[in-house]
Amino acid sequence: MKFLLDTHTLLWSMNDSPALSAVAREIIKNLDHQILVSVVSVWEAATKYRLGKLPEAFRLVHSTSEVLAAMKCTVLPLDLEQARFGATFPHPHQDPFDRMLAAQAILGGIPLISADPVFDSMRVKRLW
Repeated sequence: MKFLLDTHTLLWSMNDSPALSAVAREIIKNLDHQILVSVVSVWEAATKYRLGKLPEAFRLVHSTSEVLAAMKCTVLPLDLEQARFGATFPHPHQDPFDRMLAAQAILGGIPLISADPVFDSMRVKRLW
C-alpha cells in the first residue's frame, strides 16, 4: 500500500522524533508499504530552512537524495492536474504546500500521514 508523508512527518521520521505517532512510525517502518515523499515537501522544507524557520531540515535540504534513499522513500512528482486542482479546489485553507499535498493525496487516492487536522476538512484520508 502507498502512503504520502506530510512535511512534518517526513522531518520527524528522518530525525526519529518522539513527536511521530505510533501509528505513523509503524506504517513508515513496514517494508511492505511504499512511502512517498512529494517534491512539494522538499520544496516546503527547503524554503522554510532558507528563511531560518526550519533548521532541522538541514540534512534533507543538503542531502535530499541520500536522506530519502536511506529512508526507502519514493519521490512523488507534482503533475499538472495536481497543481491545477490544488490551486483551485474550493477550500479556505491558504497554505499552498498543504493544498498541493492534499491534491496529490486526493487525486492519487493515497492516505496522508499527518498530525495536521486541517486535512480532515479537505477530503483527505489522513492517518496519525
